[in-house]
Amino acid sequence: MALQVELIPTGEIIRVVHPHRPCKLALGSDGVRVTMESALTARDRVGVQDFVLLENFTSEAAFIENLRRRFRENLIYTYIGPVLVSVNPYRDLQIYSRQHMERYRGVSFYEVPPHLFAVADTVYRALRTERRDQAVMISGESGAGKTEATKRLLQFYAETCPAPERGGAVRDRLLQSNPVLEAFGNAKTLRNDNSSRFGKYMDVQFDFKGAPVGGHILSYLLEKSRVVHQNHGERNFHIFYQLLEGGEEELLRRLGLERNPQSYLYLVKGQCAKVSSINDKSDWKVVRKALTVIDFTEDEVEDLLSIVASVLHLGNIHFAADEESNAQVTTENQLKYLTRLLSVEGSTLREALTHRKIIAKGEELLSPLNLEQAAYARDALAKAVYSRTFTWLVEKINRSLASKDAESPSWRSTTVLGLLDIYGFEVFQHNSFEQFCINYCNEKLQQLFIELTLKSEQEEYEAEGIAWEPVQYFNNKIICDLVEEKFKGIISILDEECLRPGEATDLTFLEKLEDTVKHHPHLLTHKLADQRTRKSLGRGEFRLLHYAGEVTYSVTGFLDKNNDLLFRNLKETMCSSESPIMSQCFDRSELSDKKRPETVATQFKMSLLQLVEILKSKEPAYVRCIKPNDAKQPGRFDEVLIRHQVKYLGLMENLRVRRAGFAYRRKYEVFLQRYKSLCPETWPTWAGRPQDGVAVLVRHLGYKPEEYKMGRTKIFIRFPKTLFATEDALEVRRQSLATKIQAAWRGFHWRQKFLRVKRSAICIQSWWRGTLGRRKAAKRKWAAQTIRRLIRGFILRHAPRCPENAFFLDHVRTSFLLNLRRQLPRNVLDTSWPTPPPALREASELLRELCVKNMVWKYCRSISPEWKQQLQQKAVASEIFKGKKDNYPQSVPRLFISTRLGTDEISPKVLQALGSEPIQYAVPVVKYDRKGYKPRSRQLLLTPNAVVIVEDAKVKQRIDYANLTGISVSSLSDSLFVLHVQREDNKQKGDVVLQSDHVIETLTKVALSADRVNNININQGSITFAGGPGRDGVIDFTPGSELLITKAKNGHLAVVAPRLNSR
Repeated sequence: MALQVELIPTGEIIRVVHPHRPCKLALGSDGVRVTMESALTARDRVGVQDFVLLENFTSEAAFIENLRRRFRENLIYTYIGPVLVSVNPYRDLQIYSRQHMERYRGVSFYEVPPHLFAVADTVYRALRTERRDQAVMISGESGAGKTEATKRLLQFYAETCPAPERGGAVRDRLLQSNPVLEAFGNAKTLRNDNSSRFGKYMDVQFDFKGAPVGGHILSYLLEKSRVVHQNHGERNFHIFYQLLEGGEEELLRRLGLERNPQSYLYLVKGQCAKVSSINDKSDWKVVRKALTVIDFTEDEVEDLLSIVASVLHLGNIHFAADEESNAQVTTENQLKYLTRLLSVEGSTLREALTHRKIIAKGEELLSPLNLEQAAYARDALAKAVYSRTFTWLVEKINRSLASKDAESPSWRSTTVLGLLDIYGFEVFQHNSFEQFCINYCNEKLQQLFIELTLKSEQEEYEAEGIAWEPVQYFNNKIICDLVEEKFKGIISILDEECLRPGEATDLTFLEKLEDTVKHHPHLLTHKLADQRTRKSLGRGEFRLLHYAGEVTYSVTGFLDKNNDLLFRNLKETMCSSESPIMSQCFDRSELSDKKRPETVATQFKMSLLQLVEILKSKEPAYVRCIKPNDAKQPGRFDEVLIRHQVKYLGLMENLRVRRAGFAYRRKYEVFLQRYKSLCPETWPTWAGRPQDGVAVLVRHLGYKPEEYKMGRTKIFIRFPKTLFATEDALEVRRQSLATKIQAAWRGFHWRQKFLRVKRSAICIQSWWRGTLGRRKAAKRKWAAQTIRRLIRGFILRHAPRCPENAFFLDHVRTSFLLNLRRQLPRNVLDTSWPTPPPALREASELLRELCVKNMVWKYCRSISPEWKQQLQQKAVASEIFKGKKDNYPQSVPRLFISTRLGTDEISPKVLQALGSEPIQYAVPVVKYDRKGYKPRSRQLLLTPNAVVIVEDAKVKQRIDYANLTGISVSSLSDSLFVLHVQREDNKQKGDVVLQSDHVIETLTKVALSADRVNNININQGSITFAGGPGRDGVIDFTPGSELLITKAKNGHLAVVAPRLNSR
């Protein structure tokens, strides 16, 4: 059996054990998993599975080329040490099935090829065994696959974790929370059809058995500006389109909505209401089902959808200016719907949309709004309503995910696994306040990432007793401080500008920023830049040098977006709402709180600092998602775009930190088990400690001291080329080992097969001999008994039938009948018949008679009518002539024929004279005259009524059968015969003397035709015939040596004929 391997889409190499069965991939099956190092032999085609093993690890081109090779082979996952890099394939690779989950379940991280499930399982096992909280941080650009990765992780835990004792309700809620959050927080952008427009951190709570029992979700920086504005080619949040497309007619009627998205101002700004790749109707069904699973009642669903509908109606509120240029609501119908859906007073809402309440010196004043201010107030209300509803929705899901069982252990007695799905570094052509917050978030996470990576590296080195060498890396703390430092940071300056009295604008914020941090090396503005750089910077822009590169921000809208103010009277109106959801979103305590609410940037900074503290308290794992192209096409690899993401994700920095020490490390047991065949001393087994075996092995392989270090439990290899050389040597060694194993296996296999066949043959032979012996003994016993019964019966064969002789008599009878069956006569003439025993003589005669009758019956049935006539004529001839006429025996073998003359031999005149009488028989004859006995040639014709004698063309004599009194013939061998006629018949001259060469045939035909069979006389001496009136003639017959017919002297006709037979 030859060694067969197969490369599957995950990059895993499977050894096929049985050549005729499909490869099984799950643990414990026929497919034997080959460790991750096995793929190194194919590194020229599929690249390396861990970037740490890149020879030229400082080259960005080598990094991207390795990504390209793996992407070309549909290998979308690659490691950087423990970090997983994922490239979005934009198609289903069939690598997330239950079978794949089982393959990665309970397996060491490096025993299997890179996969998201490997990270998921490693994190889960660490959570179970070490009882320490874990976190998986997923980052990347929009469209890189972050949301999909989060869903796959949740799917893995839902499928593989043990079910909680009280059912899978929590597990179902965890899974079903995703479609709800996606509907309310995701939207179609230019880069992604399902882009998350908020950051999400989810904690999943596990009990001591490893079953999920609860969860908690934190959301960050929802892009609420999308509610009122979308760029061209983009859409609002999914829920709006799903409601219009999938909602029932009755529901839409209650909400006052139409199905056409073009009817709503907030849905048409992107001019992309319909998208072929999105099925809003189907997604609506999923969301409705998910809301039920996460404990939404029908009333709560109705209230939630009423708020969603109210946002659409708010967008359709239009204003017109009165004589004083004050705004007035012109769409009364929309206002009525809003009043009902938000459960507020119509007049109060109308006033709040067109006026602003100002408190000055304790007095409340209403200031009318112009058209621009009213539109701003309307949009601000729509954003506030939607964002606060989203916050309420997250809290509602958290209440559903929280463990409700009073008997369950508290949160502290369980372990937590966190999933962070956060936006990646963003650099657009136009970058605003949102990109500033997102990139600040990435700076903080990159800082945390580098710190935790170095910390884990240092802890591993110290645990193994290897000296830690400080790693030089770019510490982006300086950038984080630039953004978040108190009093001097950009956020502090922005907040100060938002809060100070007077006319504050975006440009005054930029001027203050320039004055405060003008000497910072990572900040540039148009004013601070040199002459060359100033050309690329606008007067309303500033540039930050992030860890991932330079980003230019436009300050336009910074103050408004940071303030995110809602006019007081709008707040009062919403706080008065009787809607259960709105009353929770707009708390009345806000109205009495004199403290100014925190700005958006400060809120985001505080929540981000809180997130960092949460992540620091957990063991981290990282997934970096990369988008291969902007067109969402499978198989397309855009190198420029990927280089951009590699840079902004900090992957090269991460690789450099990881490679600062040793590129490869494995436990002694694993390393020895894999490479022990390369050293005669360690092959096939090593009896000592694994550490000593590895030391012997590396000495034999010729490792130089600077190439490796021996830790307490692991070997550390510094250079990838050392590992590659070892792996290549193993591949060569494996070929020879495979040949030896195959030879040994074939010998063992065929010997085992021979021994099985031999044992089977011996067993069969033994059984067959026993069977033959038993059969032979039984046959002998039967023969002895049979012989004994035959002898006893033979002795008593003449006695009456009794039990002692019955068998013998039956045997004799049976033998006779069987012998008779073989010796039956073959035809009627066969007279042979076996001699029967005395007891069967009577039966034998009956059988013989029956046999003869049967043969006669068969013979008679088989003859034809012509042959039957022939036999009848022969039978008549035999009756007449047998034993009476000498030449009869010579006629027996000759067949009688129907005529001796053809039609052409008979004169037509004769035929005409006969008329309608048919000729039954015709034969040439010789007629002797009555007086002188002169012979004359004639023709004898037989008709149905008469004998006709013809001379040439003339009928000489006609003898009717009625006048034919008899026929005379001699007993000798002559051929003369006499036809006697009545003497009273005057028409006849007398009897007729004729000679025929076929006398027996002719006389038989005449006798049958004239019915004179009994009137043929066979005379021995002489025949007297009537020669004429009153005169008789005599024919004398005498035997002689030859036939002679003459007229004798006495006037008689003398016939001498030889005797042929003695009678």
